[in-house]
Amino acid sequence: MLFGGSKEGAACAVCYLLRRPEMEELERGLLMQPWAWLQLDQNSLLAKAYITKQGYALLVSDLQHVWHEQVDTSVVSQRAKELNKRLTAPPEAFLCHLDDLLLPLLKDTAGPGKATFSCDRVAEALVLRVRSELSGLPFYWNFHCILASPSLVSQHLVRPLMGMSLALQCQARELATLLHMKDLEIQDYQESGAVLSRDRLKTEPFEENSFLERFMVEKLPEACSVGDGRPFVMNLQNLYLAVTRREVQLRQQHQGTGEPQTSSSASPQGQLLNQPEEPDSSAPSLPAPEKKPTVSPEQLPGWHSESWRSLHRQPPSQWSLELPPS
Repeated sequence: MLFGGSKEGAACAVCYLLRRPEMEELERGLLMQPWAWLQLDQNSLLAKAYITKQGYALLVSDLQHVWHEQVDTSVVSQRAKELNKRLTAPPEAFLCHLDDLLLPLLKDTAGPGKATFSCDRVAEALVLRVRSELSGLPFYWNFHCILASPSLVSQHLVRPLMGMSLALQCQARELATLLHMKDLEIQDYQESGAVLSRDRLKTEPFEENSFLERFMVEKLPEACSVGDGRPFVMNLQNLYLAVTRREVQLRQQHQGTGEPQTSSSASPQGQLLNQPEEPDSSAPSLPAPEKKPTVSPEQLPGWHSESWRSLHRQPPSQWSLELPPS
C-alpha cells in the first residue's frame, strides 16, 4: 500500500489527491457554488456540490458539523460496481446521472418520484443515500462524507462570512453617507423657501449613532436569527458567490496562473473536459455474460445536454447493462 493504513497515511493520500489537477478543479469549482437548504427526513442541512467528468465534490453542514467528500473516477467506478452490480458503464455515465439527480435537489426543483434521498449519521461521518433508476434498472448511490478539515471549513465558511460582513459594513457606511447628502439637499431646499406639501412625508435628519443604538436594541435579535440556515441560503447567496469568486481570483493571481478562470455556469454542473478516462486498476473484475443487451448513449439520462454529448461518443460496447434473467 502506497501510503500505509494509518491515519497519517490516509491524510497523505488525501493531500496527494488534492494536488492532482482534476482534484484542484473540483476544489475550486466547489468553492464557487452557492449553498442550498435541504430538508431530508428530520434533518435540515446546508449543502453544495460540484460535478465534472473527473469526479465530484460535496460539502454538507447541519450548522454543528461540516462533512465533505471528494472523489475521482476510480472511486466512482469501484463504488458503482459495489452498489449496482447489474449496471456496467463508464464512470462519466454515473457522474452524469448523479448530476441530473443532485441539481434539482440543490435548486429545490426536484419532482416527485425522480429520486429518493436520505441521510444517516455513522459515528462522525454522514452518509447521504440516493435511490433512483438508470435506464429502467434500480440505481443506488451512497455519498460517504467525513468531517471536513478546519482549513476547508475556513475556506467555505469562515473566510467568506468574514468577507461578507466587511462588504455589508462598507455598504452600510455608503448608505449612511448617502443619507447625510440627502439631508443636506433637503436643508438647501428648505432654506430656499421650499415647503413640504404632505406633512406625513417629513423626516428627521439622519443621526448614525442614534440609528445604530436603536438597531442593536430593536432589530438585532431578529436580524441575526440563524435558525436552520435557510435565511442565509435564501437571502445572501449572491453576496456569498461574489466573495468566493473574488477569493479564487486572488488565489490564482497569487499563484501566477494568469487570467482567473470561472465556472461556465452557476449550477453544480462542472465544465466537462474531453480527457481520456484513466483505467481503474483497483476495481475487481466482474464475470460478464456471454452476450449483454447494450444501451446506446442516447438512452442515458442527460444525453441531450450539450455538455455531456461529447462524453458519450464512445463505442456502444462500452455502455452496457446486465439485465436480470427472464
